[in-house]
Amino acid sequence: MIKYKSKEEIEKLRAAAQVVSRTLGKVAEAIEPGVTTLELDAIAEDYIRSQGAVPGFLGLYDFPNTLCISVNEQVVHGYPTDEPIKDGDVVSVDCGAILDGYYGDHAYTFAVGNVSEEVLKLLEVTKECLNIGIEQTRVGNRMGDIGYHIQKHAEDRGYGVVRELVGHGIGQTMHEEPQVPNYGRRGRGKKIKEGLTIAIEPMINLGTAQIKYLEDNWTIVTLDGKASAHFEHDVAVVDGKPDVLSTFKYVEEALAKKDNVS
Repeated sequence: MIKYKSKEEIEKLRAAAQVVSRTLGKVAEAIEPGVTTLELDAIAEDYIRSQGAVPGFLGLYDFPNTLCISVNEQVVHGYPTDEPIKDGDVVSVDCGAILDGYYGDHAYTFAVGNVSEEVLKLLEVTKECLNIGIEQTRVGNRMGDIGYHIQKHAEDRGYGVVRELVGHGIGQTMHEEPQVPNYGRRGRGKKIKEGLTIAIEPMINLGTAQIKYLEDNWTIVTLDGKASAHFEHDVAVVDGKPDVLSTFKYVEEALAKKDNVS
C-alpha cells in the first residue's frame, strides 16, 4: 500500500534528505586518490550524527556500514573497505539518514582523477536519466512513464539499464511502496497522486544491463566488468508537480572548490 504524505510529513522528509545531501558534500570534499572508502564511511557517520540524525543504512538488513560505496564495475551495495581509491576510479556513494523518524536516501557517482571520456559520458547520461525521471513525477502520469523515459534516454545512447534493482517509496521506513523501475511502458502502472514520495535512482551500465552478486552477498557488479553509474534523489509530488527534496548543491560546491585549487 502506498503511504501518501501530508505537506508536514514531506517537510520532515526534506530535512532528512538535506542531511544526506550535506553528508555527500562532506564526502565530495574528502574523496581523492589514496583515500580509503572506510575513511569516507567514518566521515559520513560522524557528520550524520553531528546533525542529530542517525545513519539510515547502518544495521539495515544487517548492512555493516553507513555508506554503500561501489567502485567502477560495482553497481550498488558495495561496502567500504581499506582499499585506497585510485586515479581514474568512478565511485558511487549511496547514503541514508534518519531524522525525526523520517528517512533520506540519496546517491552520487564521483569521477576521481583522470577518468576516461567514455565513462564521463556514462555519468552525464545517468544524471540526465535521473532528471528525466523526476520530470515525469507529476499528477496525471503513471509509474511506467518514469521508467519508460529513463530507459529510452539510456538505451538510445547504447547503455544498459539494470532491471533487477529499482527505486522505491520512502517515508518512515527506507523502502515503501511503490517500486520505481528504471524501465517500463508509458501509461502503465500505478497513478501518480498528490503526496507521493519516492526515491528515483537510475542504475545505468556502460555495457550490458546484466548483473551478478559477489560472494559477500552484498556487492552487485556488471556481468561484463564495465563501469556502472548511479544517481538518486528523493522526490515528492506537491501541487501536482515534482518537488526534489535532496540536492546535489553541496557536492557540486565541494567539487568546484577542488577544481579551483587544482
